[in-house]
Amino acid sequence: MSSYFNETHQQARLTARRFIDTEVLPDIQDWEEAGEFPRELYRKAGAAGLLGIGYPEALGGSGEGDLFLKIAVSEELMRSTSGGLVASLGALDIALPPVVKWARPAVRDAVVPAVLRGDAIAALAITEPGGGSDVASLRTRAVREGDHYRVNGSKTFITSGARADHVTVAVRTGGDGHGGISLLLIDRDTPGFSTGRKLRKMGWWASDTAELFFQDCRVPAERLIGAENAGFIAIMDNFLSERLSLCVMAYMTAQLAYEAALDHSRQRQAFGRSLTGFQVTRHKLVDMASGIDVAREYTYRCAALMQAGHRPVTQVAMAKNFAVEVCERVTREAVQLLGGMGYMRESVVERLYRDAKILSIGGGTTEIMKELIAKQLRL
Repeated sequence: MSSYFNETHQQARLTARRFIDTEVLPDIQDWEEAGEFPRELYRKAGAAGLLGIGYPEALGGSGEGDLFLKIAVSEELMRSTSGGLVASLGALDIALPPVVKWARPAVRDAVVPAVLRGDAIAALAITEPGGGSDVASLRTRAVREGDHYRVNGSKTFITSGARADHVTVAVRTGGDGHGGISLLLIDRDTPGFSTGRKLRKMGWWASDTAELFFQDCRVPAERLIGAENAGFIAIMDNFLSERLSLCVMAYMTAQLAYEAALDHSRQRQAFGRSLTGFQVTRHKLVDMASGIDVAREYTYRCAALMQAGHRPVTQVAMAKNFAVEVCERVTREAVQLLGGMGYMRESVVERLYRDAKILSIGGGTTEIMKELIAKQLRL
């Protein structure tokens, strides 16, 4: 184990591991095929203290400021072998931070504790049809009318969008560009708010992903998060933690694929010896292990910088791109080493291979990360 973790972190890791072993692994294959997991799992995760990590104690969380506590638990949750399940359980971590920091106290106190308990589900809605990574061009419009906003527009690819009770929504309240964006907290039962079909995806099957529609949706003005037209800053502030989480998902997806490939290679006999008896197999496994270790340790370093009060925007973007590249390479090689079995739906590496691809898209694409790094390097 890395020196970044202490005894408290290890105890939390064990709690998360027991949760996955008892509450998730026996059923995860069925949930993947069904395209969702039981809503009750949120409550079980909340009762185990897994949803409140990193949130203020006054709101029912474990306390703020310990990123490695979050990482320790996230690594164990990924041992569910389902990135989709982890993404849906963790949707609160991209939806709630703006609410905690900038929502009115009455709104914050009514929403956040229920989500941390698992009694309610929160989602973040930024992406729009045709918008993609260009956040500053979003078109969903919110017009102030007295003590309400009237919202019209749509969102897509929203994680946990099919059953979220509260959605943090990016809307345009001002002019063009990033300066005209605000955030509104919109409840599921708000008139004019509806969800479309659950979207069918290449990977992350256990995660419900939906389209959202707003048609003359009247949202109380008190549900504005922060100042009007200051939403872009909140969105960007959120991205750093989201990208760090995606780094963890990437190297853990790779780790699980490596472990499955290693186990198979030790047991599988070919031409009178195990696959590890062949130099080409050993070298593949060495390359896989090396990439994972570097991706993990660089992610830890970025987390340490963040915990020390820095904003390592460039380093986190680099870490994400590197971890994702390692993830895609390792999962591909794992399928190759397992051969025909690696292509079968019942094989964990088949799932990991499909799940890997979204990590180069979510939280800012690989290409966007490179442009961000280039700008920071003044290229």
